[in-house]
Amino acid sequence: MPVPHRHRQLLGLTLYLLASLALIVVALLPLAPGRIGWPGPDWLLALTFAWVLRRPEQVPVLAIAAVMLIADILTLQPPGLGAALAVMATEVARQRQQRWRDQGFLVEWLRVAMLMGLMVLSERVIRTVFLVPPTLAPLPPPGQDVLRLIATIGAYPLVAGMLSALGLRRSRRGAFELG
Repeated sequence: MPVPHRHRQLLGLTLYLLASLALIVVALLPLAPGRIGWPGPDWLLALTFAWVLRRPEQVPVLAIAAVMLIADILTLQPPGLGAALAVMATEVARQRQQRWRDQGFLVEWLRVAMLMGLMVLSERVIRTVFLVPPTLAPLPPPGQDVLRLIATIGAYPLVAGMLSALGLRRSRRGAFELG
């Protein structure tokens, strides 16, 4: 028996919220206390972009804003800045996803990488121009931001592949998929 469209939307939203909260909790865990290593990818951002480009109707803008604001607060980032940038970037992707869907994954990956790069650059400029006090949220060295960006861009195909394996594929123009 086919699942009604509204139920698919709610199921997708619920799965996105659960996966997002799980990624936030994992990011807060002290997996290697005392060890300073390379910055890892922003799995939450990669998941959000991949989900928006595959099933935009399942991830409303308010859900993205709420999840990213929670992540900002819990990871001690300037509250709302990362959330605002993520909302703007994902909305740009959402508005263009119909034009992008017939192009290959490499083009999607490149465009998402450009949006992620613009997010990092915008955050650094805003935090520098508005002089966010280091006691509120210290600005990481530029190299650390670049390494995190590279790691996130590298992780994006893994996230997109996992979503595809779970049935969340990019729909083709004119096609209607149940997943």
